[in-house]
Amino acid sequence: MKLREQSPAPTLARKLGDIAHVSGLAIRLAKLSGAHERLPDWLMRVAVERGAKHYERAFDPGLPPDNPEISDEEIGIALCLEEYPYNLDRLRIAAQFLSSSRIAALHLCHLAVRERCEPILLHIADLAGKYAPQQEPWATLRAKLPRRRVPRTDALPHWTRVVSHTGITREGSPQTHWLARHE
Repeated sequence: MKLREQSPAPTLARKLGDIAHVSGLAIRLAKLSGAHERLPDWLMRVAVERGAKHYERAFDPGLPPDNPEISDEEIGIALCLEEYPYNLDRLRIAAQFLSSSRIAALHLCHLAVRERCEPILLHIADLAGKYAPQQEPWATLRAKLPRRRVPRTDALPHWTRVVSHTGITREGSPQTHWLARHE
């Protein structure tokens, strides 16, 4: 009996029916961070350390330390790149991490277009529009970021994955809160 090669996990681009873009940002960040092929794991760890606390977990201690030369906008965009193997947690972490008034929304728009991740950011921005309509940078992205459609969006986070929903409590009806970055 022969062992078959396992096919690699599908990329986010494949799940969306899109063409994967080879990201210059990912190449630069892989070198600058020292994470190289482990960049996706490094990005998740750094985003959690910088404020996406809802997704705190044990990360590989062998990952390189944070590099303050890498901006929050670059980390957030890199978490949304379509070339990586599909990982819903990476998108959820990006949603909380970028939910901060410290994010430069217009710079984020520029990076999103350059790195071809507008559909992901606009999906998150549209969800934020229902639960935190004034939350930046999402309000600016909804107004300024050009819409680029992809054939499928069912691989993107459901609204329940980017909010905290209490259910019925002694205080009354269920409460839904957008997961914003801890600062």
